[in-house]
Amino acid sequence: MNIRKYLMKRFALILLLIITLSLAACTANDSIDIQLQTMIEEQNIQPFNPGPAQNLAKVQLGQALFFDKILSGNKDISCATCHHPTQSSGDNLPVSIGTGGLGLGEARQIGYGRELIPRNAPEVFNRGVPDWKSMFWDSRVTQSDDGSFVSPAGERLPTGLDSVLAVQAMFPVTSRDEMRGTTADIDAVEQANELAAFEDSELPAIWDSLMARLLANPEYVSLFAAAYPNTAVEDLGFEHAANAIAAFEVAAYTLPNSPWQQYLKGKTNALSTDAKAGALLFYGAAGCAQCHSGPLLTDQQHHVLAVPQVGPGKGEEAPLDLGRFRETGNPADQYAFRTPSLHNVAVTGPWMHDGAFSSLETAVRHHLDPETSLRNYNPSNQLPDFMRETHQNSPEMITTMLQQLDPRLSAAQPLNRAEMRNLLAFLQALTDPNIDYINQVTPERVPSGLPVED
Repeated sequence: MNIRKYLMKRFALILLLIITLSLAACTANDSIDIQLQTMIEEQNIQPFNPGPAQNLAKVQLGQALFFDKILSGNKDISCATCHHPTQSSGDNLPVSIGTGGLGLGEARQIGYGRELIPRNAPEVFNRGVPDWKSMFWDSRVTQSDDGSFVSPAGERLPTGLDSVLAVQAMFPVTSRDEMRGTTADIDAVEQANELAAFEDSELPAIWDSLMARLLANPEYVSLFAAAYPNTAVEDLGFEHAANAIAAFEVAAYTLPNSPWQQYLKGKTNALSTDAKAGALLFYGAAGCAQCHSGPLLTDQQHHVLAVPQVGPGKGEEAPLDLGRFRETGNPADQYAFRTPSLHNVAVTGPWMHDGAFSSLETAVRHHLDPETSLRNYNPSNQLPDFMRETHQNSPEMITTMLQQLDPRLSAAQPLNRAEMRNLLAFLQALTDPNIDYINQVTPERVPSGLPVED
């Protein structure tokens, strides 16, 4: 056989092998698509509805308020400090550092004599979706079926709030550790912190004082007038500011085009084969969708996952954080926290209510074997230096957690290496490709003239 015939035969064999492998791959991909689409239909899995467009004037007012440190007692922290565009709408810290701190993201440092914020700053993606009915890790702000709101303010909550997201915006400004500060503070422009003078229970007075600050600024008067043209200046309350902040969050942080969302809308090539296999696990054998259900990938309910306790703790139970129990008083709710949404989860670490896990894979593995994870937790591998000594691991606490562990976790099945790879590929496919564009929403300046973190 001459060399030309030999090469032609070899080429033909290679071409046949390529075609055979391609056909096999197509057949396998078609098969997994059929399985996944059947599961989607059977479970009625739907993309989320992003909700209505926001009023532009409200959004512009809300953008200024979101980034302006004038809303903090000491004029040294804004909403954006803990929910910053460059930090995937969080702060990349296990738990947050409030007023008195310096810097942004992982570089942020706690101020002298200050306390850490008890919980992780959740991402704020898609919080304007109409399906959202609760806010905060313990759901202390909720919207009832009749449209009314439940909140720490009780009957003192003003009327006229547009959404549960707007109600949430009413409260960080009242927290001493987060934004309000203490009576001993001198603010960033060397003036007394008048917001700190109020008792913690005097919520309406705190909100009124904040509005007095804002309306002393002519630029804010103009922004409020544009956003609320039918409301007299003297009738404006902080609820109007909160509605505007919520409108900005919706406009800036609603991202409905992740590969998974695209797949649900019919674009079958939006997911890799690994991600499709991961979706079958997520909604099938791995059992993730038992809690991470619905379009938002959360049931908005509270579950005990036996997450390691790190951080300063909360309330009278510190250094422990008893989660939902602090709202209900029900012993069964001790250490229970609300299921987080998983949209953009791969870029919104650290994970869990206290940021106990520094990698998404570690957080996933905790769900598969929470007892081993809890007992063997090593803060040196998971936490920054300033938080390692906050780890709580008393035998009594561990026993209580494991006794109350959600039974859905105790029934979890182990995943082999390939299954874990596929599940993580699916979680990666929940990241919207437009996520980097949120970096463009930071304004160059704010009406107060205070510095804008970028």
